[in-house]
Amino acid sequence: MKARAFDYRRVASVAEALDAHAACTGEARYLAGGQSLLPALNLRLDAPDLLIDIGRIEALRGIAIDGESLRIGALTRHSETLASPLVAAHAPILTQAAAYMAHPAIRNLGTMGGSLSLADPAAELPACMRALGATLEITGPSGIRGVPADDFFQDLYETALVPGELLTAVQVPLAASGSRMRFAEIARRRGDYAMVGLAANLVLADGIVTSARLGFCSVGPTPMRAPATEAALNGRRLDGDAFAAARATLADDLSPDDDDSLSAAARMHLARVLLGRVLAALGEGGTEAMAA
Repeated sequence: MKARAFDYRRVASVAEALDAHAACTGEARYLAGGQSLLPALNLRLDAPDLLIDIGRIEALRGIAIDGESLRIGALTRHSETLASPLVAAHAPILTQAAAYMAHPAIRNLGTMGGSLSLADPAAELPACMRALGATLEITGPSGIRGVPADDFFQDLYETALVPGELLTAVQVPLAASGSRMRFAEIARRRGDYAMVGLAANLVLADGIVTSARLGFCSVGPTPMRAPATEAALNGRRLDGDAFAAARATLADDLSPDDDDSLSAAARMHLARVLLGRVLAALGEGGTEAMAA
C-alpha cells in the first residue's frame, strides 16, 4: 500500500513547527526519524493532512550536562545515544538499551523523541525513562512544561502530549553515589521486539539497597513500574534471599494479558527469569554509573 496524499512542510525551529500545526485545519503529524510513522502512513494506519518535518531543527539535538541532569535532545538518534560517553557515564541503561533496539539501519535514523512519543509498550526507552525517574520536556503553544516519566505514559500508545505539543528533550537526573544500572531483555531474535524487557536502577550504600526503580516493557499497556518488588528490595543486600523476595512479589505488580504471540503465564515466567538475571548481575557489580 501507499500513503494517502498529504501536504508536507519542513520547518527550521520549534516555533515554526508549532505554528504550522496550529495553522493546519485538519490533522497534522510531526515527522522526526520516521521509523514508526512512515510505515504507519504506507499501511494507512495513519492518514494526516499535513506532515511537519522537524528533522532539521538543530535546537532539538545534542547531549549535555544541564545542572543536575543529563539533557538529551528529542532528535538525538539511537546510534548517538549508543556512542555517547556522557550517556554511558551517567545513564548506562540507555546505552545498554540502545544496543537492543532493532538494527543499525533503524538506530541510525530513529530518535529518542520519536520513540518516547509513540509510547510503544514493547519499546526499550519508555521503560528506561521510568527506571531513571526522567522528566520529559514538552513544548506547546502555552510554553514549556516538564512531565515526569511516571505520568507521561498513560495508556496503550497514549501519552501526556496534547495535539500540537512537541516533545523537545529529556532530562535524566545525574546518578547518585552507589548507583548500579542494568538493562536486559528476552527476545526470540536479536533486534525483535522484546517478549519481556527490564531496566533496573538501584542505589546501594554499604552493600544495602537504599533505592530501587524497575521499569518493565512488554508486560502491559504501558511501560510498567514494579513498586511492590522495589519495596521488597529496599533495605536488603543483593543476595539469594533478596532475589527470591523480589520474584515472589512480582505478580503483585505485573498482570500481562494473553496475546497471539505469548500467554500471560509465559510472559510472567520470563519476567521472573529476567528479574533474577538482572539482579544477579547487579549483585556482582553490574554497571556502576558515575555519581553526580
